Amino acid sequence: MRLHVVTGKGGTGKTTVAAALALGLAAGGRRTLLVEVEGRQNIARLFDVPALPYDEQRIAVAPGGGEVYALAIDAKEALLEYLDVFYRLGRAGKVLEKVGAVDFATTVAPGVRDVLLIGKVYEAVRRTQPGRGGQGRPVYDAVVLDAPPTGRITRFLNVNEEVVGLAKVGPIRNQANAVMTLLRSPQAAVHLVTVLEEMPVQETVDGVAELLAAHLPVGGVVVNMVTEPFLPGDALERASAGTLDRDEVLAGLTAAGLGRRSQATGNDTSPAALTTALLGEAADHASRVAMQRDERKELAELARPTYELPLLAGGIDVGALYELAARLREQGMS
Repeated sequence: MRLHVVTGKGGTGKTTVAAALALGLAAGGRRTLLVEVEGRQNIARLFDVPALPYDEQRIAVAPGGGEVYALAIDAKEALLEYLDVFYRLGRAGKVLEKVGAVDFATTVAPGVRDVLLIGKVYEAVRRTQPGRGGQGRPVYDAVVLDAPPTGRITRFLNVNEEVVGLAKVGPIRNQANAVMTLLRSPQAAVHLVTVLEEMPVQETVDGVAELLAAHLPVGGVVVNMVTEPFLPGDALERASAGTLDRDEVLAGLTAAGLGRRSQATGNDTSPAALTTALLGEAADHASRVAMQRDERKELAELARPTYELPLLAGGIDVGALYELAARLREQGMS
């Protein structure tokens, strides 16, 4: 597999997962390219590096000497590059930019922007190093695309199918055909990121169905920001039923010397008040655990490889990305 497309509902951490996957795939001396297409410079912020130019930059070294490069694709630059490569326009492309044609094509003309973005990703996947006989090994062992959200991913990836229908001959049709061949081959897969909540899981289920209907290959499901239950199984059941022993909780708080009335605010934090609050929190926690159990069952019905990443208490920084990459390697995703 050469192209890993990572998508997910907003707020599920798809960029973080894409970054961790790129690190994991680079382990052991491999080279990966991490690509973003939404113009937000999220990769630069995650890796704590300056804003990425329209050029491939090394941003991290993976365990075992591998390398992670990054690219933020700019649609305007991609169009000028496309015009130069396929039509040898050169300076004429710059003239088109001056008169506003490039802005029109990349912001107004439907679908053109997505065609350019995917075309640049395709070029990175197919690019090879010079070798004997003319063709050498690929420049990148894998390309990871931080793609648009799940609700837009099928149309984004399938836009070249529409181009094939519109362009009957010529380089545009040939390029579109080549892109779709790659996207529908065993060399590519779309991974979906979710959290154990109803709306993200439902969007993941719908996304898988849409991708399969468009004959696009679905890879794995990454369940992100997973939390472990704070209470053992029997206590969770009693918390859900509201039958936790109030006297036992109250006795524990009293023995620990916790609870008093605040003189400054007048808030009642006596052991009795704290006991009531804790029992309410326990009931809410039990309800969340039960909901997560149900959402896991729904994801299991997709019959796709599933990977889990924990919610990290310290937040996400470069060190956290390496930790998440190791988790993905342990589970066999990279």
